[in-house]
Amino acid sequence: MSQKPIAVTDTFFVSPQIDADDIRVAAEDGFTLIVNNRPDGEMIGQPSNAEFEKAAADAGIAYAYLPVDSGGITPAHTGGLETAIDDAADGKTLAFCKSGVRSLLVWSYAEARFGKPVAQIIDEARLAGFDISGHEPALTMLFDAHKAPRTDPPV
Repeated sequence: MSQKPIAVTDTFFVSPQIDADDIRVAAEDGFTLIVNNRPDGEMIGQPSNAEFEKAAADAGIAYAYLPVDSGGITPAHTGGLETAIDDAADGKTLAFCKSGVRSLLVWSYAEARFGKPVAQIIDEARLAGFDISGHEPALTMLFDAHKAPRTDPPV
């Protein structure tokens, strides 16, 4: 791969921009899911979602397109990541964007939303080389919402 993926956990890795050839290498390295968090057309010359989707299909691995734009990270991103991971074969996930930060934040928000303790998320990110401590209030809100009893009326 042109960039060595950064391990956040044993099964979740982030990377700056990759290219379609990197997907084949990722499959050879045991990755079973590629997540693209970069919107098409964000930068001149970047590979397109369609190119990545084809490369993933050719390599026999799962692919999810969850672009994070200026609107920020939404429940669609965090839920989409969790669904993609659940649907992919057991193995490693490689998520990428321009620098790797958006991908890390989508993962962080998803982990908090689905119940991982905030201190653990921040520590895992720190050990991977990312300081996301400024996101602690949002992560805590997501974690607390996970713990809150459901107030939806019965169906």
